[in-house]
Amino acid sequence: MHLSPAVPGTAARPPAPVKRTMKAAKAALRRPQRIAPGTPIRVGVDLGTAFSVVMVTAEDGTPLAAATQFADVVRDGVVWDFAGAQAVIRELRSRVEAATGRTLTQGAVTIPPAVGTADHRAHRYVLEGAGIDCAAVVDETTAANAVLGITDGAVVDIGGGTTGVAILRDGEVVDTIDEPTGGTHLSLVIAGALKIPVAEAEKRKVRKAEQEALLPLVHPTLEKISTIVRSAVADHDIDVIHLVGGTAAFLGIADIMADITGIRTEVAPEPMLVTPLGVASFAPPIAQKGGH
Repeated sequence: MHLSPAVPGTAARPPAPVKRTMKAAKAALRRPQRIAPGTPIRVGVDLGTAFSVVMVTAEDGTPLAAATQFADVVRDGVVWDFAGAQAVIRELRSRVEAATGRTLTQGAVTIPPAVGTADHRAHRYVLEGAGIDCAAVVDETTAANAVLGITDGAVVDIGGGTTGVAILRDGEVVDTIDEPTGGTHLSLVIAGALKIPVAEAEKRKVRKAEQEALLPLVHPTLEKISTIVRSAVADHDIDVIHLVGGTAAFLGIADIMADITGIRTEVAPEPMLVTPLGVASFAPPIAQKGGH
């Protein structure tokens, strides 16, 4: 991935190939395609704190179909509602199967960076309990970088409950951190300030038209997230920070992070879909309807 010279403290634009890929991912979510039985497909599952996503791609990674659902089944990167998580993925699987005409029998799932072995297994068991054989478990930032193709820099996945940071050098992850602060904390702040239910705050938070008015309320929380990232990259020579995850779509976050870290910061297009699209690339292809 080519990057122009870094300018500390400024936001950057993602390269055109990533823009095209993520535009296709957005289309796959809005208008899932029917897929012929003989077409090899890959399945990725992003089991998030706020939103979970099932993504289906062609063998070459082209997005074909996706479905997403809000659910409080994972907190701080840990599956706390196991039955609920299985039900969510089962529902998403059913929706994608109905749209594509294909049976999703095998796939890969995400985990936050640096999770323990027990949590690693829990994510795998959620998939298997939803009827999808788990062929790979991949940390979120590594999955995101399968789309972004970063050689050197930091990939930051800001989800509902956690902020994960991966430091890349020569295409390899050399360090990771994961801290329990994310979009859910923004929702809690909004709910408290406006005296509204958290569910309503969540809806308002994702509406672009309302984010400018909400920014003063959540600015301190975005600064806290940025401070986490600053600490994570402090011992590394980082020129660019790449943001993914649903919370990365909030207005002004790249500018705030660039100001706090002093490092050029960019938000990936359709940031909530980057990680689920990337994790699909780690799944083996399913070649036939109902088979592997």
